[in-house]
Amino acid sequence: RLRRNSMENMKIQRAMRFYLLATKLKYKIRTGWDQNHWNISSERIESVAEHVYGTCILAIALSSEFDIDVDLNKVLKMLVIHEIGEVLIGDITPFDNITPQEKEELEHQAIISIIGDLATKDELIALMLEFDEHQTKESIFAYHCDKLEADIQSKVYQDMGYHHSLDEQENNVVFKSSKVQRMLDEGAETAFDIWYEYDKGIYTGDEPFVKALRYIKDNNTKI
Repeated sequence: RLRRNSMENMKIQRAMRFYLLATKLKYKIRTGWDQNHWNISSERIESVAEHVYGTCILAIALSSEFDIDVDLNKVLKMLVIHEIGEVLIGDITPFDNITPQEKEELEHQAIISIIGDLATKDELIALMLEFDEHQTKESIFAYHCDKLEADIQSKVYQDMGYHHSLDEQENNVVFKSSKVQRMLDEGAETAFDIWYEYDKGIYTGDEPFVKALRYIKDNNTKI
């Protein structure tokens, strides 16, 4: 009986350690909206946990309305797991002077550390790796949900009046990108225009995402 109680205590300890670490995402802001990036003019900006929740809701919504051949439960696990490393390393954007390979390595180490000795650690680590490889139908769907959710959030901020005009972006590191500068030269008028142009190619050939991004572009998100 003592041995059984000890094992149960270990299970609870592992579960609570993972929970307490992973849910620190509630207090980590999405760096892309901070004063060094898009400088959203809201008193409170999105947390990483809110982004993760949004990706899961988007996956449920799109899989409901389109004939998408994926294991939704697997997709949701991927989406929940793929950002938890940011508890330890923060939210690193593509414009923060770190290569994608360096970022991925840091994220993998952080996620593995947070998962710890959970009984399902092998499954969760495999899902993390599958997500980052973008080769299976579930990982591609999850990746597109992750990207589209950020595009939608940019439009939400635009429609709420929280994006600054493009001539008020002097401290925005995103603007140092030659790709963004080209978009400005080609007539981008709003922050969301840049998000739209930057990401639209990701969804080429994936009609639900192409249609969803176009809908968000053409319609006010206030409901």
